[in-house]
Amino acid sequence: METRRTTVRDVRRANRSSLLTDLFHGGRQSRQQLGATTALSQASVSNLIGEMIDEGLVEEAGLVGSDGGRPRVLLQVRPDFRYVVGADVGETRIVVELYDLAMNRLAAAKYQHDDDPDQVARQLLTGLSAVIEEAGVAPENVLGYGVGVPGVVDQGVVYSQVTGWDAVPLGDVLAGGTSVPVFVENGAKTVGQAEMWFGAGRGARHAVIILIGTGVGAAVVMDGHSYRGANSNAGEWGHTTLVYDGDLCRCGARGCLEAYVGADSINRRLAGVAGEEYDLQTALADKPHSEKVAEVFAQTCGYLGAGIADLINLFSPERIAIGGGAGLPLAERFLPEIRAAAAAHALRRPYAQTTIEACLLGPEAVAMGAATLPIARLLAEGGLPAPQEEEILLIRKPPAARR
Repeated sequence: METRRTTVRDVRRANRSSLLTDLFHGGRQSRQQLGATTALSQASVSNLIGEMIDEGLVEEAGLVGSDGGRPRVLLQVRPDFRYVVGADVGETRIVVELYDLAMNRLAAAKYQHDDDPDQVARQLLTGLSAVIEEAGVAPENVLGYGVGVPGVVDQGVVYSQVTGWDAVPLGDVLAGGTSVPVFVENGAKTVGQAEMWFGAGRGARHAVIILIGTGVGAAVVMDGHSYRGANSNAGEWGHTTLVYDGDLCRCGARGCLEAYVGADSINRRLAGVAGEEYDLQTALADKPHSEKVAEVFAQTCGYLGAGIADLINLFSPERIAIGGGAGLPLAERFLPEIRAAAAAHALRRPYAQTTIEACLLGPEAVAMGAATLPIARLLAEGGLPAPQEEEILLIRKPPAARR
């Protein structure tokens, strides 16, 4: 196995990454605070921060008093240094959003689609141009375009049995239509990253972020890192078997968790007991529920709790957060019932060490999470261009785009 020697440039890149990451996630801090949290010498902190200020990546942001000395200068990542775009490819619609580096949303666009990959790609490129124009930023100042999609994503290629996408090279198609670097990822994983950075998972090292909408997925974080599995397939929690030979799932198998807690399944059961127009949104707004509607919700909480118990027994996370268009309102209304069902099916010791909460970023955090993908690369590289021999992109740009 060939090894590569660590160079002075590598050390500098790693130290810049440590400082930039701490500043991005920790908010405004002084040079002295950064030295304490990164374990770098004050000389190294001053030199590297000076570089990043000269580059426009970091800026001074006020003063804070010190014990008996001169006030200390606070620093922050400069919000308008660059911009990022994130997209949520849902079952029937696409949402595209542009953010600055303080995650302020500056522009948004929405489109309807019919699951045709070519149509989706065209709308994603149209949306990218639309939000860049609306925000009034130059395309060269956009760090990257993150796209969250249903299904398994492997190097920008999308596999989704439920939507009929079989090895769709979405990443290459998008990269061929823009000079902005493109990142494609599973939507549940993008929500997971957003919640870990800014929401319910913040501060946890071991967590599972659950996304329940029409589809059901999970982002598993182990020791602070997203767990992807051997081929990026990890996290398809909705297609674990809950009931042997049970209800038919959209993926073609029977008894999947998604067939019992996915939004379509809940809506069908509610319509069956309360009429065709009665769905989850209507039922959650109703008080009190009829006996039959209450029974549907009790069953749903039971199924969801059992699925969460599997996650607890398998991964022993310190935190589980429930989100998504169906999952978040269920958690906000029935969290005690969901916790009780999980407790009934999980091993006592790992359950006692796990907290189960609702996500904090709202039901539509996929686009925000997707927008963090290029930021993650910026932080990992310390704001420097990636070394040519080490640059790893989720999507490889075509030759025309590299010139």
